[in-house]
Amino acid sequence: MVDPLLSVRGLTVRYGSVTALHGVDLDVHQGELVSLVGPNGAGKSSTLAAVSGLVRPAAGTVTVAGDMVSGLAPERVVRHGVALVPEGRKIFTSLTVAENLALGATIRRDAAGVAADLERQLDRFPILRDRCSQQAGLLSGGEQQQLAIARALMSRPRLLLLDEPSLGLAPRLVDLVFETVAQLRREGLTIVLVEQNATRAVELADRTSILRSGRIVRSGTAEELGGGAAMAAEYLGGAEVGS
Repeated sequence: MVDPLLSVRGLTVRYGSVTALHGVDLDVHQGELVSLVGPNGAGKSSTLAAVSGLVRPAAGTVTVAGDMVSGLAPERVVRHGVALVPEGRKIFTSLTVAENLALGATIRRDAAGVAADLERQLDRFPILRDRCSQQAGLLSGGEQQQLAIARALMSRPRLLLLDEPSLGLAPRLVDLVFETVAQLRREGLTIVLVEQNATRAVELADRTSILRSGRIVRSGTAEELGGGAAMAAEYLGGAEVGS
């Protein structure tokens, strides 16, 4: 069997005296979309933070395409092909849309490729083309989320980490986010999705891992988990849960 693109083994994360993750194992293969769902405080965002280098694991390993990235600084993890769209977007509000997008490509030296990718993202998110010279802080929440995703894609990642991309958005924009994620999956991008809308996340993903109290309690396809809505009701207490 082909080795996974992302391999997490025994991942433990602590914040002071609080253990957020207890020995989590996770494999994600090339081209897969894997969702992580669970109630508030389950450890979903901590998993993405450890993979992306935002937090240093207390124990365990993270490898990307066979390269150990555990404990590396975030900018070095990006160079291994990992891009994170963080919860809350974390765009640079005082910079323009164009400047935010340029920051996403700072690790790259292929000017022609960067220019082509910029056009690709502006085609993907036409509102960003209209707002290119506008300060990012003046964008609506939905526009900022589109910018955050486009900025991450500018690094041309092989692994995209999405942390609560639909959080706080109107239903129309939630649909746009899920359509975008589905399109990226069709394009062959490998994705790990943390999402409050558990039903839709499970139904979109190839596989889902359910976290509770820092541990993965069950994994499988939507069919194996009984369907998105049934899974959410049984394991999470409802079809939509927080991070």
